[in-house]
Amino acid sequence: MKAFNPQWATMDYRRARAFEPDFNNLLDVLARKVPKRPTLFEFFLNETLYEGLAGQKSPKDPLDHTRFLIKAFKTAGYDYTTVHGSDFGFKTAQHMETGKKSVSQNHDGLISDRASFESYPWPDPDAFDYSRLEEAAKDLPKGMKFVVYGPGGVLENVIMILGYEDLCFMMADDMPLVEDVFEAVGSRLVRYYEHCAPHNAAGVLISNDDWGFATQTMLSTPMMKKLVVPWHKEIARVIHAAGKPAILHSCGQLQDVMDDVVDTIGYDGKHSFEDKIFPVEEAYEAWHRRIAILGGLDLDFVIRSELDAVWQRGVDMLEQTSGRGAYALGSGNSIPYYVPEANYLAMISAVEAYG
Repeated sequence: MKAFNPQWATMDYRRARAFEPDFNNLLDVLARKVPKRPTLFEFFLNETLYEGLAGQKSPKDPLDHTRFLIKAFKTAGYDYTTVHGSDFGFKTAQHMETGKKSVSQNHDGLISDRASFESYPWPDPDAFDYSRLEEAAKDLPKGMKFVVYGPGGVLENVIMILGYEDLCFMMADDMPLVEDVFEAVGSRLVRYYEHCAPHNAAGVLISNDDWGFATQTMLSTPMMKKLVVPWHKEIARVIHAAGKPAILHSCGQLQDVMDDVVDTIGYDGKHSFEDKIFPVEEAYEAWHRRIAILGGLDLDFVIRSELDAVWQRGVDMLEQTSGRGAYALGSGNSIPYYVPEANYLAMISAVEAYG
Protein backbone atom coordinates (compact mmCIF):
# COMPACT_ATOMS: atom_id res chain seq x y z
CA MET A 1 0.00 0.00 0.00
CA LYS A 2 1.40 3.38 -1.00
CA ALA A 3 1.45 6.48 1.20
CA PHE A 4 -0.20 9.74 0.14
CA ASN A 5 1.77 11.76 -2.39
CA PRO A 6 0.64 15.43 -2.64
CA GLN A 7 1.51 15.36 -6.35
CA TRP A 8 -1.49 13.08 -6.89
CA ALA A 9 -3.79 15.98 -5.92
CA THR A 10 -2.68 18.13 -8.86
CA MET A 11 -4.18 18.63 -12.28
CA ASP A 12 -0.80 18.05 -13.91
CA TYR A 13 -0.75 14.54 -12.48
CA ARG A 14 -4.24 13.72 -13.73
CA ARG A 15 -3.43 14.94 -17.22
CA ALA A 16 -0.19 12.93 -17.38
CA ARG A 17 -1.67 9.77 -15.86
CA ALA A 18 -2.16 6.91 -18.28
CA PHE A 19 -5.72 5.62 -17.92
CA GLU A 20 -7.70 3.11 -19.93
CA PRO A 21 -11.44 3.09 -19.25
CA ASP A 22 -13.22 -0.20 -18.74
CA PHE A 23 -16.97 0.18 -18.27
CA ASN A 24 -17.19 -3.42 -17.06
CA ASN A 25 -15.80 -2.22 -13.73
CA LEU A 26 -18.89 -0.09 -13.09
CA LEU A 27 -21.14 -2.91 -14.31
CA ASP A 28 -19.44 -5.26 -11.83
CA VAL A 29 -20.01 -2.77 -9.01
CA LEU A 30 -23.70 -2.47 -9.88
CA ALA A 31 -23.99 -6.26 -10.06
CA ARG A 32 -22.54 -6.29 -6.50
CA LYS A 33 -19.40 -8.00 -7.75
CA VAL A 34 -15.75 -7.10 -7.15
CA PRO A 35 -14.41 -4.89 -9.97
CA LYS A 36 -11.01 -5.63 -11.47
CA ARG A 37 -9.64 -2.42 -9.96
CA PRO A 38 -10.86 0.32 -7.60
CA THR A 39 -13.60 2.16 -9.47
CA LEU A 40 -14.66 5.81 -9.28
CA PHE A 41 -18.20 7.17 -9.40
CA GLU A 42 -19.46 10.74 -9.48
CA PHE A 43 -22.78 12.16 -10.64
CA PHE A 44 -21.33 15.43 -11.93
CA LEU A 45 -18.49 17.86 -11.32
CA ASN A 46 -18.52 21.58 -12.25
CA GLU A 47 -17.51 23.58 -15.31
CA THR A 48 -14.24 24.85 -13.79
CA LEU A 49 -13.10 21.31 -13.00
CA TYR A 50 -14.25 20.07 -16.39
CA GLU A 51 -12.19 22.77 -18.07
CA GLY A 52 -9.10 21.91 -16.03
CA LEU A 53 -9.44 18.21 -16.77
CA ALA A 54 -10.28 18.63 -20.46
CA GLY A 55 -7.67 21.34 -20.99
CA GLN A 56 -10.07 23.63 -22.82
CA LYS A 57 -12.90 26.11 -22.30
CA SER A 58 -16.41 24.77 -22.01
CA PRO A 59 -18.15 24.90 -25.40
CA LYS A 60 -21.75 26.09 -25.71
CA ASP A 61 -22.90 23.74 -28.44
CA PRO A 62 -24.62 20.74 -26.75
CA LEU A 63 -22.86 18.11 -28.86
CA ASP A 64 -19.46 19.75 -28.46
CA HIS A 65 -20.11 20.05 -24.74
CA THR A 66 -20.74 16.30 -24.52
CA ARG A 67 -17.42 15.66 -26.28
CA PHE A 68 -15.81 18.06 -23.82
CA LEU A 69 -17.26 16.07 -20.90
CA ILE A 70 -15.87 12.86 -22.35
CA LYS A 71 -12.35 14.32 -22.22
CA ALA A 72 -12.81 15.55 -18.67
CA PHE A 73 -14.24 12.31 -17.25
CA LYS A 74 -11.56 10.21 -18.91
CA THR A 75 -8.76 12.43 -17.58
CA ALA A 76 -10.18 12.16 -14.07
CA GLY A 77 -10.22 8.36 -14.29
CA TYR A 78 -13.88 7.46 -14.77
CA ASP A 79 -15.07 4.60 -16.94
CA TYR A 80 -18.04 6.64 -18.17
CA THR A 81 -19.36 10.13 -18.80
CA THR A 82 -22.66 11.36 -17.35
CA VAL A 83 -24.89 13.12 -19.90
CA HIS A 84 -28.46 14.19 -20.59
CA GLY A 85 -30.12 12.27 -23.37
CA SER A 86 -31.76 15.39 -24.82
CA ASP A 87 -32.96 18.87 -23.87
CA PHE A 88 -36.27 17.49 -22.59
CA GLY A 89 -37.39 19.06 -19.33
CA PHE A 90 -40.21 20.77 -17.46
CA LYS A 91 -40.86 24.47 -17.02
CA THR A 92 -40.50 25.04 -13.28
CA ALA A 93 -40.29 27.98 -10.90
CA GLN A 94 -36.50 27.68 -11.11
CA HIS A 95 -36.71 29.09 -14.62
CA MET A 96 -38.05 32.31 -13.08
CA GLU A 97 -35.17 32.63 -10.62
CA THR A 98 -32.19 32.55 -12.95
CA GLY A 99 -28.80 33.71 -11.76
CA LYS A 100 -29.20 32.43 -8.21
CA LYS A 101 -26.93 29.83 -6.59
CA SER A 102 -29.91 28.25 -4.86
CA VAL A 103 -33.70 28.48 -5.04
CA SER A 104 -36.47 28.02 -2.51
CA GLN A 105 -38.83 25.08 -2.69
CA ASN A 106 -41.53 27.31 -1.19
CA HIS A 107 -42.55 29.47 -4.14
CA ASP A 108 -45.75 30.31 -5.92
CA GLY A 109 -46.54 27.23 -7.95
CA LEU A 110 -47.19 27.21 -11.66
CA ILE A 111 -50.17 24.92 -11.06
CA SER A 112 -52.72 25.68 -8.33
CA ASP A 113 -56.00 24.32 -9.72
CA ARG A 114 -57.48 22.31 -12.57
CA ALA A 115 -57.44 25.26 -14.97
CA SER A 116 -53.74 25.99 -14.46
CA PHE A 117 -53.02 22.25 -14.77
CA GLU A 118 -54.71 22.23 -18.17
CA SER A 119 -52.90 25.38 -19.33
CA TYR A 120 -49.44 24.32 -18.12
CA PRO A 121 -47.07 23.77 -21.11
CA TRP A 122 -46.55 20.05 -20.69
CA PRO A 123 -43.53 19.04 -22.82
CA ASP A 124 -43.68 16.15 -25.28
CA PRO A 125 -40.66 13.85 -24.75
CA ASP A 126 -41.05 12.57 -28.31
CA ALA A 127 -40.48 16.05 -29.72
CA PHE A 128 -36.87 16.32 -28.53
CA ASP A 129 -33.65 15.33 -30.30
CA TYR A 130 -31.84 12.36 -28.75
CA SER A 131 -29.25 12.05 -31.51
CA ARG A 132 -26.44 13.52 -29.38
CA LEU A 133 -26.05 10.12 -27.71
CA GLU A 134 -25.36 8.49 -31.06
CA GLU A 135 -23.23 11.33 -32.41
CA ALA A 136 -21.15 11.87 -29.27
CA ALA A 137 -20.65 8.11 -28.91
CA LYS A 138 -18.31 8.32 -31.89
CA ASP A 139 -15.88 10.20 -29.61
CA LEU A 140 -16.05 7.76 -26.69
CA PRO A 141 -12.68 6.12 -26.01
CA LYS A 142 -12.54 2.36 -26.16
CA GLY A 143 -14.00 0.87 -22.98
CA MET A 144 -16.05 3.97 -22.07
CA LYS A 145 -19.83 4.46 -22.14
CA PHE A 146 -22.43 7.01 -21.12
CA VAL A 147 -24.32 7.12 -17.84
CA VAL A 148 -27.51 8.95 -18.82
CA TYR A 149 -29.47 10.93 -16.26
CA GLY A 150 -32.76 12.78 -16.34
CA PRO A 151 -33.93 16.40 -16.16
CA GLY A 152 -34.63 15.99 -12.45
CA GLY A 153 -36.89 13.28 -11.12
CA VAL A 154 -40.56 12.68 -10.40
CA LEU A 155 -40.88 14.23 -6.93
CA GLU A 156 -38.29 16.90 -7.64
CA ASN A 157 -40.13 18.19 -10.71
CA VAL A 158 -43.53 18.06 -9.04
CA ILE A 159 -42.18 20.17 -6.17
CA MET A 160 -40.57 22.62 -8.57
CA ILE A 161 -43.85 22.95 -10.50
CA LEU A 162 -46.20 23.18 -7.51
CA GLY A 163 -44.03 24.48 -4.67
CA TYR A 164 -43.39 22.25 -1.65
CA GLU A 165 -45.85 23.85 0.77
CA ASP A 166 -48.52 24.12 -1.92
CA LEU A 167 -48.05 20.43 -2.70
CA CYS A 168 -48.62 19.59 0.96
CA PHE A 169 -51.81 21.69 1.08
CA MET A 170 -52.99 20.25 -2.24
CA MET A 171 -52.62 16.69 -0.92
CA ALA A 172 -55.21 17.62 1.72
CA ASP A 173 -57.45 19.74 -0.51
CA ASP A 174 -57.38 18.09 -3.94
CA MET A 175 -55.70 14.68 -4.07
CA PRO A 176 -57.05 13.86 -7.55
CA LEU A 177 -55.23 16.92 -8.92
CA VAL A 178 -52.04 15.89 -7.12
CA GLU A 179 -52.26 12.42 -8.65
CA ASP A 180 -52.78 13.93 -12.09
CA VAL A 181 -49.69 16.13 -11.70
CA PHE A 182 -47.61 13.12 -10.66
CA GLU A 183 -49.00 11.16 -13.61
CA ALA A 184 -48.21 13.98 -16.03
CA VAL A 185 -44.63 14.26 -14.77
CA GLY A 186 -44.00 10.56 -14.19
CA SER A 187 -45.34 9.34 -17.53
CA ARG A 188 -43.20 11.85 -19.41
CA LEU A 189 -40.07 10.85 -17.53
CA VAL A 190 -40.81 7.20 -18.30
CA ARG A 191 -41.03 8.12 -21.97
CA TYR A 192 -37.73 10.04 -21.76
CA TYR A 193 -36.00 6.90 -20.44
CA GLU A 194 -37.70 4.81 -23.14
CA HIS A 195 -35.88 6.98 -25.66
CA CYS A 196 -32.51 6.90 -23.86
CA ALA A 197 -32.19 3.37 -22.53
CA PRO A 198 -31.93 1.44 -25.84
CA HIS A 199 -28.91 3.41 -27.09
CA ASN A 200 -25.85 1.17 -27.26
CA ALA A 201 -23.67 3.92 -25.81
CA ALA A 202 -25.96 4.29 -22.77
CA GLY A 203 -24.49 1.71 -20.42
CA VAL A 204 -26.29 2.75 -17.22
CA LEU A 205 -29.09 5.20 -16.47
CA ILE A 206 -29.65 7.36 -13.41
CA SER A 207 -33.00 8.47 -12.05
CA ASN A 208 -32.02 11.62 -10.16
CA ASP A 209 -34.74 12.62 -7.71
CA ASP A 210 -34.18 14.08 -4.24
CA TRP A 211 -36.60 12.44 -1.84
CA GLY A 212 -35.66 13.57 1.62
CA PHE A 213 -34.59 16.05 4.23
CA ALA A 214 -31.89 15.18 6.75
CA THR A 215 -34.43 13.59 9.10
CA GLN A 216 -37.17 12.12 6.90
CA THR A 217 -38.60 11.84 3.41
CA MET A 218 -40.25 14.96 1.97
CA LEU A 219 -43.61 13.21 1.94
CA SER A 220 -44.88 10.70 4.48
CA THR A 221 -43.97 7.09 3.86
CA PRO A 222 -47.54 6.20 2.74
CA MET A 223 -47.55 9.15 0.31
CA MET A 224 -44.12 8.18 -1.03
CA LYS A 225 -45.44 4.69 -1.68
CA LYS A 226 -48.62 6.03 -3.30
CA LEU A 227 -47.29 8.89 -5.42
CA VAL A 228 -43.55 8.45 -6.01
CA VAL A 229 -42.55 4.79 -5.80
CA PRO A 230 -44.87 3.52 -8.60
CA TRP A 231 -43.38 5.94 -11.16
CA HIS A 232 -39.86 5.03 -10.17
CA LYS A 233 -40.81 1.38 -10.55
CA GLU A 234 -41.87 2.18 -14.12
CA ILE A 235 -38.65 4.04 -14.83
CA ALA A 236 -36.55 1.15 -13.51
CA ARG A 237 -38.65 -1.33 -15.49
CA VAL A 238 -37.95 0.56 -18.73
CA ILE A 239 -34.23 0.72 -18.00
CA HIS A 240 -34.03 -2.96 -17.09
CA ALA A 241 -36.07 -3.92 -20.16
CA ALA A 242 -33.24 -2.44 -22.24
CA GLY A 243 -30.76 -4.64 -20.37
CA LYS A 244 -29.19 -1.77 -18.43
CA PRO A 245 -28.67 -1.20 -14.68
CA ALA A 246 -30.58 1.62 -12.98
CA ILE A 247 -29.18 3.96 -10.31
CA LEU A 248 -31.16 6.11 -7.89
CA HIS A 249 -29.51 9.42 -7.01
CA SER A 250 -31.42 10.83 -4.06
CA CYS A 251 -30.42 13.04 -1.16
CA GLY A 252 -31.95 12.82 2.29
CA GLN A 253 -33.01 10.32 4.91
CA LEU A 254 -34.43 7.32 3.04
CA GLN A 255 -34.23 4.54 5.62
CA ASP A 256 -38.00 4.17 5.81
CA VAL A 257 -38.30 3.57 2.07
CA MET A 258 -35.12 1.63 1.33
CA ASP A 259 -37.05 -1.62 1.06
CA ASP A 260 -39.07 0.03 -1.70
CA VAL A 261 -35.89 1.27 -3.39
CA VAL A 262 -34.41 -2.22 -3.41
CA ASP A 263 -37.33 -4.65 -3.55
CA THR A 264 -40.31 -2.80 -5.02
CA ILE A 265 -38.50 -0.61 -7.55
CA GLY A 266 -35.40 -2.73 -8.06
CA TYR A 267 -32.67 -0.12 -8.31
CA ASP A 268 -29.19 -1.57 -8.76
CA GLY A 269 -27.27 1.27 -7.11
CA LYS A 270 -27.86 4.07 -4.61
CA HIS A 271 -26.00 7.38 -4.72
CA SER A 272 -25.89 10.35 -2.30
CA PHE A 273 -24.94 10.00 1.36
CA GLU A 274 -24.24 12.40 4.23
CA ASP A 275 -22.45 11.76 7.51
CA LYS A 276 -25.19 13.49 9.52
CA ILE A 277 -27.79 11.16 8.01
CA PHE A 278 -26.06 7.81 7.55
CA PRO A 279 -22.28 7.67 7.01
CA VAL A 280 -21.35 5.70 3.93
CA GLU A 281 -19.27 3.25 5.97
CA GLU A 282 -22.44 2.27 7.87
CA ALA A 283 -24.65 2.40 4.79
CA TYR A 284 -22.33 -0.04 3.04
CA GLU A 285 -22.53 -2.56 5.88
CA ALA A 286 -26.32 -2.20 6.03
CA TRP A 287 -27.15 -2.43 2.34
CA HIS A 288 -24.32 -3.60 0.07
CA ARG A 289 -25.61 -7.17 -0.09
CA ARG A 290 -28.83 -5.82 -1.63
CA ILE A 291 -27.78 -2.74 -3.61
CA ALA A 292 -24.50 -1.20 -4.76
CA ILE A 293 -23.27 1.79 -2.76
CA LEU A 294 -21.86 4.61 -4.87
CA GLY A 295 -19.65 7.45 -3.66
CA GLY A 296 -20.51 8.54 -0.15
CA LEU A 297 -17.56 10.59 1.11
CA ASP A 298 -19.41 13.37 2.86
CA LEU A 299 -19.15 16.62 0.88
CA ASP A 300 -18.56 18.78 3.97
CA PHE A 301 -15.76 16.44 5.02
CA VAL A 302 -14.17 16.60 1.57
CA ILE A 303 -14.31 20.40 1.58
CA ARG A 304 -13.02 21.08 5.10
CA SER A 305 -10.43 18.33 5.62
CA GLU A 306 -6.72 18.29 4.90
CA LEU A 307 -5.70 16.58 1.68
CA ASP A 308 -4.15 13.57 3.37
CA ALA A 309 -7.28 13.07 5.48
CA VAL A 310 -9.52 13.13 2.41
CA TRP A 311 -7.22 10.68 0.66
CA GLN A 312 -7.05 8.41 3.73
CA ARG A 313 -10.81 8.18 4.10
CA GLY A 314 -11.02 7.20 0.45
CA VAL A 315 -8.37 4.53 0.99
CA ASP A 316 -10.18 3.30 4.09
CA MET A 317 -13.42 2.90 2.12
CA LEU A 318 -11.60 0.94 -0.57
CA GLU A 319 -10.05 -1.22 2.15
CA GLN A 320 -13.41 -1.76 3.86
CA THR A 321 -14.99 -2.89 0.60
CA SER A 322 -11.99 -4.77 -0.81
CA GLY A 323 -12.93 -8.26 -1.92
CA ARG A 324 -16.61 -7.63 -1.14
CA GLY A 325 -17.69 -5.61 -4.16
CA ALA A 326 -20.71 -3.32 -4.60
CA TYR A 327 -18.77 -0.10 -4.07
CA ALA A 328 -17.36 2.73 -6.19
CA LEU A 329 -15.43 5.64 -4.68
CA GLY A 330 -16.67 9.21 -4.86
CA SER A 331 -18.29 12.07 -3.01
CA GLY A 332 -21.55 11.89 -1.13
CA ASN A 333 -23.36 14.00 -3.71
CA SER A 334 -21.47 15.83 -6.49
CA ILE A 335 -18.58 18.26 -6.90
CA PRO A 336 -20.00 21.81 -6.98
CA TYR A 337 -17.92 24.92 -7.67
CA TYR A 338 -17.06 25.53 -4.00
CA VAL A 339 -15.17 22.25 -3.54
CA PRO A 340 -11.42 22.99 -3.61
CA GLU A 341 -9.84 21.40 -6.67
CA ALA A 342 -7.03 19.78 -4.66
CA ASN A 343 -9.50 18.22 -2.20
CA TYR A 344 -11.45 16.62 -5.02
CA LEU A 345 -8.27 15.35 -6.64
CA ALA A 346 -7.04 13.99 -3.30
CA MET A 347 -10.29 12.05 -2.93
CA ILE A 348 -10.13 10.34 -6.32
CA SER A 349 -6.37 9.73 -5.95
CA ALA A 350 -7.12 7.17 -3.25
CA VAL A 351 -7.08 4.66 -6.11
CA GLU A 352 -3.37 5.41 -6.54
CA ALA A 353 -2.73 3.59 -3.27
CA TYR A 354 -3.35 0.42 -5.25
CA GLY A 355 -0.89 1.25 -7.99
